[in-house]
Amino acid sequence: MLAGKANVRETIDMAKKASKKSRTKRRAWSKGDVTALRGHSKKKTPVASIARTLKRSAGAIRQKALSLGLPIGHRR
Repeated sequence: MLAGKANVRETIDMAKKASKKSRTKRRAWSKGDVTALRGHSKKKTPVASIARTLKRSAGAIRQKALSLGLPIGHRR
């Protein structure tokens, strides 16, 4: 019986810790960000470098480029 209560408490504690973690807040793309992305696309800059410059994830860069119809990535 006591072991069951310990597991429940442990589960509740883990849930509380998970809810306290800060979640990343989505940022809207500004005109400047889009302009920079277009420029990097023309210069054929690697996605990782663009991501660092714009302080966004590589996935976010790829998704925005896809929605704008920009060729980006897969440059070998």
